[in-house]
Formats: sequence, C-alpha cells, structure tokens
Amino acid sequence: MRTVRFGLEEEEEKMGRTETNMDRPEALPGKEPASRLPGQEPASRLPGQEPAPGLPGKETGSGRSEQGTANRLTETMRLQIESRSRNEEFARVVVAAFASRLDPTLMEIDDLKTAVSEAVTNAVIHGYGGGEGIIYIEASVCGRELTVTVRDTGVGIPDIPKAMEPMFTTDRTGERSGMGFAFMEAFMDQVEVRSEVGRGTAVTMKKQMGG
Repeated sequence: MRTVRFGLEEEEEKMGRTETNMDRPEALPGKEPASRLPGQEPASRLPGQEPAPGLPGKETGSGRSEQGTANRLTETMRLQIESRSRNEEFARVVVAAFASRLDPTLMEIDDLKTAVSEAVTNAVIHGYGGGEGIIYIEASVCGRELTVTVRDTGVGIPDIPKAMEPMFTTDRTGERSGMGFAFMEAFMDQVEVRSEVGRGTAVTMKKQMGG
C-alpha cells in the first residue's frame, strides 16, 4: 500500500509528541469531575473498590482488561546516525534487533533489513547528496505491527509519485538502479512518503511480523 503526502509538519509533530489523552485523567471518558463534597474521598481511591464501569479496558471477569492494556502498549526505539554509506548496515542491524521481540521469521527479518537499507541509502544519496547530515530513525512496536520511520532534513523530493516509479533515479553516476521505493513497497505492508523541498523527507514503513 502506498501513501504520498506533502509537508513534514505532521511527521515532526508526531515524533515530538509525548502526551496522550490517556496520560490526562480528565480526558478519560465517563470520569466524574474532580470537584466533590467536602470530606468525601474520590470513588476511585477507596480501598478494594472495583474500577468504575465504562472506563476503557477496565471490564472485569473476562480478561478484557489485560487485553485492552496490551493493545495500547507501544515500545519505541530512536536512533540518530551521520549520513554516511557505511552507517547503512549499522542502521538495519539495529532495527532488526529491535524487531526481534516480535519473534519474526528469517524471511521477515531479511525483508525488513532490505527496506531499511534502501530508505537509509536514499537519505544518504538523494537527501544529502552524499554530504553531511543526520538521519533520524524511529521504530515502534504495537501488537504485531512494526513501524519504521527514516527521516532526513535534506533537499526534499519535488515530485514524490515520479520518484517512486520503478527505475527512476536522479543519480547521474549510473550506480543507482532507481528501485529503492519499489523494494520498500515489495518487502513492507505499507509505505508512506512525506516530503517538502528544502526541508527533507520522511519515509514510514509498516509490517505485520511474527504472526
């Protein structure tokens, strides 16, 4: 599945976000206001009392509480590397090691490594033109799904659909085949590209693993 978006504001906001609605008690659906009668203890703090009905993931007697909690858990890894070709192998090994918690097959690991290699190489060659820069890599696991984002702050892509066409490349040395995005789409379940000229490119890839 392919998704093309222009502009990086949403990606930068997402990678910098640290608070969710679940972090704020007042945002929980069905929760009573904080005000109460003088001397009255909040219902949720009475010893031994069951959680109030209606709160997400808090039903009792069926095991749905544990399942609901597990579905919300997300583990995240962040990595910054210099834009150098020799760091490509390091990046794919680190992401593969992080993904190992999903108990993936050897084929799934090979697919992941190839996709990450292509994304990092694109950032080195096309994003920074072989020059200096930082490549930002974020990997997260939620359930059985692995999400990997490779982002640079390089020149950006003026025409994303054209850049994603097989055999298309801006490399004039003849060393690049123009199959980078094609490999990513072949080996991952979903590929999304955000880019803005002069600000950089973010490639987000998703894959179900170990299922």
